[in-house]
Amino acid sequence: MKTSARNQFVGSIASVKRGAVNDEVDIDIAGGQRIVAVVTRESTENLGLKAGREASALVKASSVILMADGEKTRLSTRNRLAGKVSRVEPGAVNAEVVVDLPGGGTVAAVVTMESARNLGLQAGTPVTAIFKASSVIVGTAD
Repeated sequence: MKTSARNQFVGSIASVKRGAVNDEVDIDIAGGQRIVAVVTRESTENLGLKAGREASALVKASSVILMADGEKTRLSTRNRLAGKVSRVEPGAVNAEVVVDLPGGGTVAAVVTMESARNLGLQAGTPVTAIFKASSVIVGTAD
């Protein structure tokens, strides 16, 4: 699947929790981490989302927030992927930060240059990438 979303995670659906309007879809990805997505009931039915099915979770880099000392912070965001910065690509206003995840995956975030400096982001810096379940787009192969 080709998309403009910088972050594409392939995994297996662990569970689908039904709601009146929206459903919650848990997708297990490499490295023992999990992504939670909130999709409409209609999307769940149209895509045939069910436990055991392979699915892709797409997240735009601009929707990803990076934080240091993430384990100590209480937030409402369901998705927290811990890893280490592998590279920082600086720009005039923003930087693209790529984080290596356990299991060989990566997650990319676009942050302001000021934020990159304030967090001391450089190769090897441990960070947690966070994003809301409503920022995840779920796709299937067929």
